[in-house]
Amino acid sequence: MAAESSAGATPSVPRDWHSTDWKKAHVNVRRLQARIVQAMKAGKWGKVKALQHLLTRSFSAKALAVKRVTENQGKNTPGVDKVIWQTPTTKEMAIQELRQRGYTALPLRRLYIPKANGKKRPLGIPTMKDRAMQALYLQSVDPIAETQADPNSYGFRKERSCADAIEQCHTTLAGRGEMAPWILEGDIKSCFDMISHPWLLNHIPMETRILEQWLKAGYMEKSVLYPTEDGAPQGGIISPVLANMALDGLEKILREKYPKKKGGKVHLVRYADDFMITGASKELLEKEAKPLVTAFLQERGLELSQEKTKITHIEDGFDFLGQNIRKYNGKVLIKPSKKNVHTFLTDIRKVIKGHKQVKTVALINMLNPKIRGWALYHRHGSSKETLSHVDHAIFQTLWQWAKRRHPRKGKQWIKDRYFKRVGNRSWSFSGTAKDPGGKSTEKTLFKASSVPIKRQVKIQGACNPYDPEWESYLEQRHGVKIPPSLEGRKTLAYLWKEQGGICPNCDQPLTEITGWHNHHIVYKTMGGSDHAENRALVHPNCHRQIHAKGLAVSKPRPVDDVPQAHPGALFHA
Repeated sequence: MAAESSAGATPSVPRDWHSTDWKKAHVNVRRLQARIVQAMKAGKWGKVKALQHLLTRSFSAKALAVKRVTENQGKNTPGVDKVIWQTPTTKEMAIQELRQRGYTALPLRRLYIPKANGKKRPLGIPTMKDRAMQALYLQSVDPIAETQADPNSYGFRKERSCADAIEQCHTTLAGRGEMAPWILEGDIKSCFDMISHPWLLNHIPMETRILEQWLKAGYMEKSVLYPTEDGAPQGGIISPVLANMALDGLEKILREKYPKKKGGKVHLVRYADDFMITGASKELLEKEAKPLVTAFLQERGLELSQEKTKITHIEDGFDFLGQNIRKYNGKVLIKPSKKNVHTFLTDIRKVIKGHKQVKTVALINMLNPKIRGWALYHRHGSSKETLSHVDHAIFQTLWQWAKRRHPRKGKQWIKDRYFKRVGNRSWSFSGTAKDPGGKSTEKTLFKASSVPIKRQVKIQGACNPYDPEWESYLEQRHGVKIPPSLEGRKTLAYLWKEQGGICPNCDQPLTEITGWHNHHIVYKTMGGSDHAENRALVHPNCHRQIHAKGLAVSKPRPVDDVPQAHPGALFHA
């Protein structure tokens, strides 16, 4: 990749997409983001604005923005212009089109997705260009959002997860000393749809004209254009960060009104627009904390949902993020909520009953990702009994599925055909599949109860992934944090550990969001083997680049083996 101009402007010379130096692009963007954080901490807002301007006009940031929107799950979903970027040529052209001068956002394509309560949630699909422009500006806004964020806000933030939020709930409600017994369960009514445009335009630190384009673009439904007077566009890449920035500051207000020394035991844990506030008494939450929250939200054009907002005692328990948190005989336990279990089993039964004639292995391939993902999500609480219950419920549905396929066969025959002994387990739902080489392999249904219970190590509240001071801390967390989808998959997990979770082509982390491909270092057509020493995990786009350019791949050493630079080295580079 040729050097960028000092002003960070995009060169007009056409480039080959697969020739882009992604390592350099990530380093350039990461350095500017670190400088934005340092300028903010020093209170130099003029410098922050200048660095944002430099970042949003750099080739590196534009290339990474296009890369992001052409690799995520929505890469094949067009907006109102019916355009998607699939080829290297269209991606090259897209980088050249990401210009601020003359930019006009197109309306969103309106879709609806079902909600758990039977209602439908509106979803807006921006065009590829608008998505890329949002991804571009997100790179300059997110470092500011992370620096200003509430310590116990966990939704839609880098390095944070639902498990961190649940662990903070447990710490708050079951820590040492006398804990607060009352909980205000808060839910904001139509958060994304109701946020005040004037508030966003006055408080979001980015170019107002660009932000206004996204907020006022409107949406198309059945060929009719509808204007948008409030709210952030759901479906937009930058929308979750805008919503988080609108809600940040609530924890600070509560902390100022109810400092730890004065009692009250008021603590906030928030995940996106769902939150809980603890309190020493029901009256404190009802008459003091709730009005304070209402006033905070009203300034931003928001209000609490009367249907979902309520005050509960810890001994009665409450649901939060699919978990039920309740005190039993003086001990706080976290289990999968009944509603979450019911929804999951309903989905599993729908899959099984909807595929009555498929082969056994095909059904197992449909069910395993769902069961594994659900079990891994709930493994941080006291969920062993629930996981066993789920396994039994799935077994019963599969037994009915098998009996229906063979109504004239006896139970023993059905058992011998579909349920076999695997290791120490009998009655394992199994099928035989053949690999491309004709070799038969046994495929077994994943058992939810096979997932070990493991307490989550919560991220520190002040951690900022863009601040060089937290670099060493995050590297240590990454050293022990394997992506959930790799757990139980021995070869892939081994490769991930061997590489330290880093892609050897671009030196960036391999995560659930980025995804990965299994690359053969020596191609199989050239005599390469399937053994682990001849394989590496790489990003999907990096995989295409490796094959297009014939690049050599060498595995990086694990993080623990690499000499660590001083945390400030990135900022001073």
